[in-house]
Amino acid sequence: MQTAKRDMKVKQREELLRTLKARFEKNMNRHKGLEWAKVQAKLEANAEKLWSLNEMETTGGEPDVVGYDKKTGEYSFYDCSAESPKGRRSVCYDREGLESRKEHKPENSAIDMAAAMGIELLTEEQYRELQNLGNFDTRTSSWVKTPSDIRKLGGAIFCDRRYGNVFLYHNGAQSYYSARGFRGSLRV
Repeated sequence: MQTAKRDMKVKQREELLRTLKARFEKNMNRHKGLEWAKVQAKLEANAEKLWSLNEMETTGGEPDVVGYDKKTGEYSFYDCSAESPKGRRSVCYDREGLESRKEHKPENSAIDMAAAMGIELLTEEQYRELQNLGNFDTRTSSWVKTPSDIRKLGGAIFCDRRYGNVFLYHNGAQSYYSARGFRGSLRV
């Protein structure tokens, strides 16, 4: 049943590939030395990853290629929307945080949404790499993958860019805010 859900119609795939190609060509500073034809060939050979990119796109992430791993032959895509993706805001960090809320529970958690989309939350390191490519989250913030020792104590971490700098903060994993979402990564 999940496989059927992850199928895309031909027209939908073609539209997504056109969108990704246009973004790739418009933002060459994010992926110097990479060729769209090779990226597209990888995507066309992996329908499940293309479906995940479509989920990133439809939730407002504006995914783009930000790197290539020569060892694995994989391209890295990150959400490159100027602000935290609109379709992924107002969420707790994870299921445990969500279930610990007594009232005013959000609809979902960042970890659950990412898993359902087939993507990973950016790590702090990846988030900082992304910020080297532009100014992201100047009015919003994004949950990032939280180390287990922090999570075991009830916390979770998030980042944003203010005053020309990238900041790392902490909050209870059960918290959520209308301006906090999450950014994802996908390797293809």
